[in-house]
Amino acid sequence: MHTDPAAKEGASGPVAVQADRGGTDLVLTLLDGLRGINPALVLLFGAQGQQLAEVDAGMRDHLPPDCVIVGCSSAGEIGPQGYASDSVVAIGFPAAQFRARAMVLPDIPALPVSDWMAGLRHLHRAFRPDPARNLFGLLLVDGLAGQEDALVATLDAALPSLPVIGGSAGDGLDFERTSLLAESRVMSNVAVFIMVETDLDISEVTFAHFSPTPIRAVVTAAIPEKRRILELNAEPAALEYARLTGLHPDNLTPSEFARHPLLLRMGRRHHVRAISATTEDDGLSLLSAIDIGTVLTLGRAEDMTQGFSDALDALPRPPLMVLAFDCILRRLALERAGLTDRMSEMYRRYRIVGFNTYGEQHCGMHVNQTFVGLAFMAPEAGTDDAA
Repeated sequence: MHTDPAAKEGASGPVAVQADRGGTDLVLTLLDGLRGINPALVLLFGAQGQQLAEVDAGMRDHLPPDCVIVGCSSAGEIGPQGYASDSVVAIGFPAAQFRARAMVLPDIPALPVSDWMAGLRHLHRAFRPDPARNLFGLLLVDGLAGQEDALVATLDAALPSLPVIGGSAGDGLDFERTSLLAESRVMSNVAVFIMVETDLDISEVTFAHFSPTPIRAVVTAAIPEKRRILELNAEPAALEYARLTGLHPDNLTPSEFARHPLLLRMGRRHHVRAISATTEDDGLSLLSAIDIGTVLTLGRAEDMTQGFSDALDALPRPPLMVLAFDCILRRLALERAGLTDRMSEMYRRYRIVGFNTYGEQHCGMHVNQTFVGLAFMAPEAGTDDAA
């Protein structure tokens, strides 16, 4: 078992514990790590399908009856010791500092936007937020349903003043089926939204490690509803992408996609439109929305650690914990560059925990190949909350 160092030091704030996914004492190990914090919310990352249901059932009788348990499968985990695989990470948010409620946003392929908006507004009214505390939202979504862009736009429209971050559930590198847990049910083709209130200070942290090159390409044929590019520059998409990157078509792998991202410029910033795979007809499957006529810029990966600690050091105070949604393509690029241990050491230092995603959500947008985190900090000395 690995437990968050903050818990060992007796610090307040969320507590994280990690256990072997195949261990016979999985549930007991997770419960032992959460012992004594009386959680209002527990997030579970890493288990898939029936195991996710079994972990929920095994934990529920030992947690407060009103504790919200939500979770999802992942493309990798971030535990108290850094990057991990084949594990389950549980994060407990103490009731003394947090309050939470969750709702399921069902039937993602049908996009019942009006129903989602009505449900979200009802949840906000029923929650009755305390204006003296900080309010934020967390979003977990099926990373294979292909509707994150519509979901975040719906959330932004329904609750425009609420900061929301989140991640798309993964399935390792298989891209076959993801699982989400809420209300003691395991589901696919859904999203789970969690409204959370805390008396801790919070601050969003985002970090990307790419820059644009002068090379551009136009999407000349696509299937937008499937997030699939058929043609770039009027050529088969995978073949043209290979030509632009200088790669052989047989060498188009997730690691190479991470090294050579496709970027979409929005305003003054570029955002990754990550490639998940090539298709049998030499197309490219993406992890974000795409449309015919879109102009994409070929990107290059920069140093993935440079500037990361600076972003964390810029926080007003050292974090008690940072809840992280970290794209699997970032992790693959780190592995290729031999920087996994270095990044894991940074994650330990800044108490970063969470999971590797198929996409990230923040500021009303769905993005890829980005680290999105929410830092929890003790209230500033001298404030009412710290009294």
